Amino acid sequence: VPIEPYLSVQWFVKMKPLAKEALKVVREGKIKFHPEGRFEKTYEHWMINIRDWCISRQLWWGHRIPAWYNEKGEVKVCKEDPSTPEEKWTQDPDVLDTWFSSQLWPFSTLGWPEDTPELKYFYPTDVLVTGPDIIFFWVARMIMAGLEFMGDIPFKHVYFNGIVRDEQGHKMSKSLGNGIDPLDMIEQYSADAVRFTLIMLSSEGQDINLGERSFEMGRNFSNKIWNAFRFLAMNAEQQWDTDFQKYEDYFTLEDRWILSRLQRAIQNTTQGIENFRVNDSLNAIYHFFWDEYCDWYLEMIKRRLYHAEKEEEKKTALAIATYLMKTSMELLHPFIPFITEEIWQNLRKEGEESIVISAWPEVNEPLINEQVEEDLRFVQEAIGAIRNLRAEMNVAPGQKINVFYLASPQRSALIEASKPHFQALAKIETISPLPEQFDRAEAGVVVVQSTEFFIPLREALDLDKENERLEKEIKRLEGLEKASLAKLSNQNFLQKAPQKVVQAERDKLASIQENLTKVRKNYEKLFGA
Repeated sequence: VPIEPYLSVQWFVKMKPLAKEALKVVREGKIKFHPEGRFEKTYEHWMINIRDWCISRQLWWGHRIPAWYNEKGEVKVCKEDPSTPEEKWTQDPDVLDTWFSSQLWPFSTLGWPEDTPELKYFYPTDVLVTGPDIIFFWVARMIMAGLEFMGDIPFKHVYFNGIVRDEQGHKMSKSLGNGIDPLDMIEQYSADAVRFTLIMLSSEGQDINLGERSFEMGRNFSNKIWNAFRFLAMNAEQQWDTDFQKYEDYFTLEDRWILSRLQRAIQNTTQGIENFRVNDSLNAIYHFFWDEYCDWYLEMIKRRLYHAEKEEEKKTALAIATYLMKTSMELLHPFIPFITEEIWQNLRKEGEESIVISAWPEVNEPLINEQVEEDLRFVQEAIGAIRNLRAEMNVAPGQKINVFYLASPQRSALIEASKPHFQALAKIETISPLPEQFDRAEAGVVVVQSTEFFIPLREALDLDKENERLEKEIKRLEGLEKASLAKLSNQNFLQKAPQKVVQAERDKLASIQENLTKVRKNYEKLFGA
């Protein structure tokens, strides 16, 4: 069947006068795009090169064009049917383009064209959240319509989120069958986990490559929060106390450190939200809660919870831990509302109703202490370095070891004051200054901020078993190295295999050789060349 072009009468809107003002408000910063500096050029390109807009569509559904024709071919544009007993007028059968109707959204939803209280109060709105793929179809047209019909911008900020794609980066569609039903994910992982994962993966308007297993990170974080709360509940025996400041005389280094770190988390979380960096905001409170509160502070206070010399020491640790938990729930609530409300309801004071209407946490400047943060950072790095050395030297995880240190007077005092943390978290029997007669040649050593820590290897290891293990490991790695070198010497492999495969083999060889060097070094240190 031959296809022939068909000329028809259509309705157009002259766009250049509208685009001129719409371009101006963005250039002057009255409307700001987020992330900044990324989509302004796209917007400008559309506005500068704009053409007249064909707004009529030959469809069944839509706002019908308010144009009327009489038998003489005359045209009237009006709201009501202009027909009279003497003259019949017929309405144009076309409807308006969907985007023409959509551009009216910021004010038509508030009662326009009537001058309603809602329109006066809410217009212009604050933030529009949308995708960058409709920056011209919707965003630009809303700006033009707002300026034309309302005489003002429709919103102050436009936040462009990324597009959710499948794991291979393809756009999700019904035809490809690669979509993920969010209701199924909520059923499997929880609504909080779905919200958390999507926010965590959305960075500065970047597209998200999403698979079903991606939501495990959200579920794991929810479990971490719940387990931390259960730990507190078991120790507090439901006697919740968040008034930590009355215990100031009993504050320890880790107490002052975590309170200081909380202020940083409040600051960074708040700034992230205010600056439309939602991913950064969630990252700030996420890393504080998991890395600092759970992994360090809760571990450090166990000694006071189980073996406190004074009851006030236990109460101090619990009050601070509970205050931190409650404040963390308030910071996390915009991202994961359900579990945070549940926990907050357990911790709330009399008269407090819901976390939704609770005050947003504010930074308490006097609690910020840079020296304390620096001191505890040293303790953390030292414990981490000792743990790593234990692992490298294959010291059994449960085996207690002796550690010696060589440090400045200031660092020595800090180490001595932090002995319980070294003993509990690095599995140390004793930690003491380095004796003059110490044989450094038979010790593993790590250096942390100019402070040296020594582990006497002959004490820490069963030398016969370690000799046998290292010899086996050297033989195993030498075999892997030989096989990899042979593969990379094969010209057929180098020429025919995909470049990715060849590079992967080279990376594999580099890793094998690095591990082999480490194992040989450990063997020579213990048993000689």
